[in-house]
Amino acid sequence: MNNEIKNPKTEVKTGINLNDKDYITNLLSSLKEMVKNYAVALTEASNEYLYQEYNNMFLEYSKLQRDVYELMFRKGWYVLKKDDNMEINKKYQTLNQELTELNG
Repeated sequence: MNNEIKNPKTEVKTGINLNDKDYITNLLSSLKEMVKNYAVALTEASNEYLYQEYNNMFLEYSKLQRDVYELMFRKGWYVLKKDDNMEINKKYQTLNQELTELNG
């Protein structure tokens, strides 16, 4: 049983020089970090105008991050792991127990 969800991998040159995959991986990491930082900035915005500006940037960078991820997935450079139902149910039970304890 194959537990990976992936596309055929686009091969790139390997070696000491950076290749397209290296550049886009770096871009994705940077965009993820920016989205996280804008989320924090949204929670700390001191007025409505600033909040709206941060929110617009957050939405723009979130979309860009998603677009880059989807490109990497299409190129076969991003692989997803498919969990079986038992693992999913186990994680659900763990999270549900934690929620119960928080509400208790």
